[in-house]
Amino acid sequence: MNIRPSTALRNEYLQISALAKASGEPIYITNKGEADGVFMSVEAFEQREKMLAHRASILEAELARLSGSPTYSVEDVRARLKEKYRNG
Repeated sequence: MNIRPSTALRNEYLQISALAKASGEPIYITNKGEADGVFMSVEAFEQREKMLAHRASILEAELARLSGSPTYSVEDVRARLKEKYRNG
């Protein structure tokens, strides 16, 4: 875990930015010894957002399954797709 004081963010931005890009991990920024914020590369942020969106869609599908929504096997889906494309 990388922790840096807010003064380092202000005075050593290029080094912190390089560290964030190299590690792919968030860097925790403190102010007066207390956690205050998080700095991360855009690439790491976008990857994290994609992962969270994927997890949300999996959770939504699982909740739908548990609430009784119909489910389909891979074979069912393939058959339905073949039928759809056959009828154009």
